Amino acid sequence: MAKSDDERRVCRTPNADGTTRIPIWKYDCVRAAILDAAKGDGIAFKDLKDAVAERLSAQEQDKLGSLGWHSTVVKLELEVAGEIARLPGKTPQWIIAC
Repeated sequence: MAKSDDERRVCRTPNADGTTRIPIWKYDCVRAAILDAAKGDGIAFKDLKDAVAERLSAQEQDKLGSLGWHSTVVKLELEVAGEIARLPGKTPQWIIAC
């Protein structure tokens, strides 16, 4: 059963009070794409939006809205949750699945 836009996931940021709420289906969709892109050797943050887009259908992208914003919000939540991590000493910023 498809999840509605009324069901939302709280996404935290590394800042103490930073949170936002996005529909669960959007979170789940973008989360799966990010984790897939970040597995193995990881991925540069600057390439994340394109990597997420490659893993989503055209219909998902159309319904999602701002792909860059959603990718950033979900990426931050995944960092806070410990599902991905930044690789120290890498420039530009690089993330990897934990």
